[in-house]
Amino acid sequence: MQPSDLRIALFSGNYNYVRDGANQALNRLVGYLLKQGAQVRIYSPTIAEPAFEPTGDLVSVPSVAIPGRPEYRLGLGLSARVRRDLADFRPNVVHIAAPDIIGHRAVSWARARKIPAVASVHTRFETYLAYYRLQWLEPLVRMLLRRLYRRCEAILAPAESTAAVLRAQRMNREIAIWTRGIDRAQFNPERRDMDWRRSLGIADDELVVCFLGRIVMEKGLDVFADAIHEFAQRGLKHRVLVIGEGPARPWFEQQLPKAIFLRQLTGTDLARALASSDVLLNPSVTEAFGNVTLEAMACALPVVAAEATGATNLVRDGETGTLVDPCDVDGFAAALEAYARDPDLRRQHGEGGLAIAQTMDWDRINAVALRTYGRAIVKRERLSRMTGR
Repeated sequence: MQPSDLRIALFSGNYNYVRDGANQALNRLVGYLLKQGAQVRIYSPTIAEPAFEPTGDLVSVPSVAIPGRPEYRLGLGLSARVRRDLADFRPNVVHIAAPDIIGHRAVSWARARKIPAVASVHTRFETYLAYYRLQWLEPLVRMLLRRLYRRCEAILAPAESTAAVLRAQRMNREIAIWTRGIDRAQFNPERRDMDWRRSLGIADDELVVCFLGRIVMEKGLDVFADAIHEFAQRGLKHRVLVIGEGPARPWFEQQLPKAIFLRQLTGTDLARALASSDVLLNPSVTEAFGNVTLEAMACALPVVAAEATGATNLVRDGETGTLVDPCDVDGFAAALEAYARDPDLRRQHGEGGLAIAQTMDWDRINAVALRTYGRAIVKRERLSRMTGR
């Protein structure tokens, strides 16, 4: 099958209305697929003023704001209008990017028409429950995820560490690694700007510890704050730089009153702020890949990260950064101390990360998704011949 034979219906819970690593990857994928000659149609909740313009044709699905998190929207399913649009588009592959209501309905729609379905995993939703004191729901959530993913012909996982978890949870046997690339023209060490740092009141001899991402509790904000408090007790000059926005910002500001909060940045402003830091601290255990980790590595920053999916696939302990037990606050503080005391260690680990980031080419990476679509079509056709369903 040629790429020009593909007609892909992509279902996303958030394609462009709030900027995050997942939808940045999806927009990159759609751009690549269109360049290869494939036809793509995206179905997602939309808002009047999205964070950025979408890549490709975007069809709005009915949705409501999520209680307690109104910046996100929950798709309510496939309306008659959306179903008519799907019928007119006549996809031969369905791709779901979130295990939400839209994702479940889209897979059911595909199976009823003997169309192959592929699911991509962008975050470990079941790990979010602990941050909202809903751990008791985890078995139920895993059961629902397993039911959904087993109805797909294949899963696209962003890292082998995530794929190993999916296999252990018996989500699907057909798992391909669709990792993430980096825009090296945007993220690179040359973006470092000491004058810009000084304009923020940061002294040249202060270690800048960066947080980058949505300011939400599931990013490990509590561990980050506790690690900074412990590090501060060691008497080393430092500043905390927070790049991002989110509903937990007031709590985070209260915990880190001396930190510099820059809100959400994009483009060269983001790259300059990140490259002008000295180390990225990423204690999150909810990541499926860790886009911010790769961005930091591309800027030649060492990364101190939780030893969890989303980090272990990128950070090589003692070579490109330091991996720490997710609950070991003292361990995070000790890693920051080591980098504060040894600039050569920072440089060596930063250069190691940069070398890895320079191998992460987007076109080569997105070709994996293209091949997976083809295999899913063959698998569905073979199954239909064998079983008649």
